[in-house]
Amino acid sequence: MATPRQKTAAKRNIRKARAVQSRRARGARIPKLSRGLSTRQQNRMRSETFAFPKKRKEPLNDAGHVRNAIARFDQVEGVSDAERDAAWRRIRAAARKFGVEVKARGWRQLMRGGKTGSPKARRAPARGSRRTTRMASRKTSARSRR
Repeated sequence: MATPRQKTAAKRNIRKARAVQSRRARGARIPKLSRGLSTRQQNRMRSETFAFPKKRKEPLNDAGHVRNAIARFDQVEGVSDAERDAAWRRIRAAARKFGVEVKARGWRQLMRGGKTGSPKARRAPARGSRRTTRMASRKTSARSRR
């Protein structure tokens, strides 16, 4: 359920979009304000401009995309360690080219606890913690009711 504030913002956005669309229909040259690359632009890029060229994932054409590739490095699935090594070299080279500071020493540092990295171990609650004592008290109270 949308709030009244969200509804008014949506109506305002629709009004703006319709106005721009009608101006474009009358011949006005209004650039689209979408961020990132369109599919057409991505398809026209050479494979070497991607961190993972075989999968054509993580384009490295500007500083913003390089930062994004570093942030999402652990989310790329279905690639070998050798491909990750090559991708990390490409990302480091692009970072130097565009002046992006990389704090991680290697790609393995980025994989800790990520989507494809080793999962963080879940700790069982310690004995005597609130959760275990609450559950134990429920069990005893259920037994006493019988």
